[in-house]
Amino acid sequence: MYPEIAIVLVLTVVNGVLAMSELAVVSSRPARLKVLAEQGSSGARTAIRLSENPGRFLSTVQIGITLVGVLSGAFSGATLGARFSGWLEAQGVSDGVADAIGVGSVVVAITYLSLIIGELVPKQIALRDPERVAIRVAPLMSVIARVALPLVWLLDASGRAVLGLLGQRGATSEKMTDEEVKTIIAEAENAGVLESEEREMISGVMRFADRTASALMTPRRDVEIIDLTDDLETIRQQVYATRRTRLPVQEDEAAAIIGVVFVKDLVKAMATHQEVDVRSFVTQAPIVTDNARALDVLKAIRASTVHMALVFDEYGHFEGVITSGDILEAITGVFQEEGVNEPAFVVREDGSFLVAGWMQIDEFTEKLGVPVDPNANYETVAGLVLNTLNRLPAVGECFEHGNFRFEVIDLDGRRIDKLLVSRIVSNMQT
Repeated sequence: MYPEIAIVLVLTVVNGVLAMSELAVVSSRPARLKVLAEQGSSGARTAIRLSENPGRFLSTVQIGITLVGVLSGAFSGATLGARFSGWLEAQGVSDGVADAIGVGSVVVAITYLSLIIGELVPKQIALRDPERVAIRVAPLMSVIARVALPLVWLLDASGRAVLGLLGQRGATSEKMTDEEVKTIIAEAENAGVLESEEREMISGVMRFADRTASALMTPRRDVEIIDLTDDLETIRQQVYATRRTRLPVQEDEAAAIIGVVFVKDLVKAMATHQEVDVRSFVTQAPIVTDNARALDVLKAIRASTVHMALVFDEYGHFEGVITSGDILEAITGVFQEEGVNEPAFVVREDGSFLVAGWMQIDEFTEKLGVPVDPNANYETVAGLVLNTLNRLPAVGECFEHGNFRFEVIDLDGRRIDKLLVSRIVSNMQT
């Protein structure tokens, strides 16, 4: 009996190795395997080859598991069960009862052993460190695949044929969404791999890539512009008083922006000369449309020496400017300027939120989870309000959106300046 027991144990362990190999290779992260392969791991290269052809790999595993199952069943029922039944008969148990107890108890014992040693424990090991397990088992699985190549090819072809009948033709499409990436980043932060600041910056980069020029720009009403129709003394006072390093220059009207001047160059010239031709200091700046992708804007600014882009709409109207500072703020958050203390988002003691109208809508939804139409044509919280109401609200006006209540608490002319946002708590009565 002992040789049969040893054979069953070996078959169970083999089944566990196969189950562990299957889950490890399937669960391994390709990026991690590629890094290990570049570091010289031959097992990682083999695991990558197996994962690139899942049909053949799964066929190889299934051949092994099926074979182990057949052999294990044969030994458990025909050999161990018969031997145990004979032993029970020798102890005085009737033939019928001995057969039932002998075969039944052996089947139950081997089934339990197969579940623990042949399935659950190996799969838990594979899930804890799939890449390391995949590296170790991949060479063995590759050898098995070569040995059983004809049968593997037959099973793989049969599987693909059935998939074709089910309308599952073509390669498997593995796409990762932004939400999945954010989940991975959050898990890395919880595991201590990333600091909170690093996670926020990575999220900022992802938000930046999804924005357009209109979401990055400083709007026209907030842009300080030098007007060539002003007299030189007015321009001199403006240049000395500004805190900007670069200023757009217009001629006659706001839409006629002819370029950008460096303030330091004008200050230096005005300090040494009584008469200065401002036009001679104008430098051309890249022009982008208001719906240009953020990455295209970044490319244009990097290629320019003025580090500023002028934003125009499709009708040629000047909409605003984008500087390298605007891009940095889109990634890291808004920097507080001297004399200005207006954060975009403040959590109040009662749990409500004081929100600036100019806060970007993607940052707002990321903080609160407010439902927003992904195809909406607005970029700020103020745009959300206007899009919901279809008109300019009055101070104190309230409305509900999703599970949140919005109250307009401050207007700056026709611009929504401050909002009070609170969650709607439903009172459940029993």
